[in-house]
Amino acid sequence: MEYKIFTGKTVDDAINSALVELRVSSDLLEYEVEDKGSNGILGIGARPAQIKAKVKDSADGNAEAFLQDVFRSMNMDVKIVSEFNEEEKSLNIDLQGEDMGILIGKRGQTLDSLQYLTSLVVNKKTEEYIRVKLDIENYRERREETLENLARSIASKVKKTHKPIVLEPMNPYERRIIHACLQNDRFVYTSSEGEEPYRHVVVSPKKGGRKDYREKNSGYQEAGNTAEESGQEDL
Repeated sequence: MEYKIFTGKTVDDAINSALVELRVSSDLLEYEVEDKGSNGILGIGARPAQIKAKVKDSADGNAEAFLQDVFRSMNMDVKIVSEFNEEEKSLNIDLQGEDMGILIGKRGQTLDSLQYLTSLVVNKKTEEYIRVKLDIENYRERREETLENLARSIASKVKKTHKPIVLEPMNPYERRIIHACLQNDRFVYTSSEGEEPYRHVVVSPKKGGRKDYREKNSGYQEAGNTAEESGQEDL
């Protein structure tokens, strides 16, 4: 990002102008004072303070600058709270504001797209890969809970009917949630089928699972588990 010129009655005023226009926190602002300004004598010869400033060239700085450009073009006022974990090489970004549903989109598709693009921007200038996670009002945790409830409900139906059930297309992240939720289930297994963006999860009964399930729910001793597919995602 190139430097931009900002002015103010004092240097602090010029800095505040830069923070407002660039929409970043003070720790992500890089600036140089070009003119401290002067009050002049009785107002004669007064001149404003001037600085040149830009967002710091860092993972969180580049992410915030990119996102603010996007939101500015959408005429949206969004607060960005970012936290970079140096040890784990991860960047967590939380977006706050009004009408955030627009940025989430249907089943989080818009949020996923923003996260993908932000990741490209962040990793463009880094030697080590940085994992970017973009979230809005704890949406991802709420979505994960919804998917886990769905997985358990579908598994219950498969156990009763002994017939596989095909779920709607999901992205890799959501498919992994379904797989992880049911990977230790004795009576069903999961697999992924199809091509992106229509790749989906299929929940199927394990061989002998119907008999085992009936015995379990009739008070009999559970039968041993059979070796079947692990249900791991094949991305």
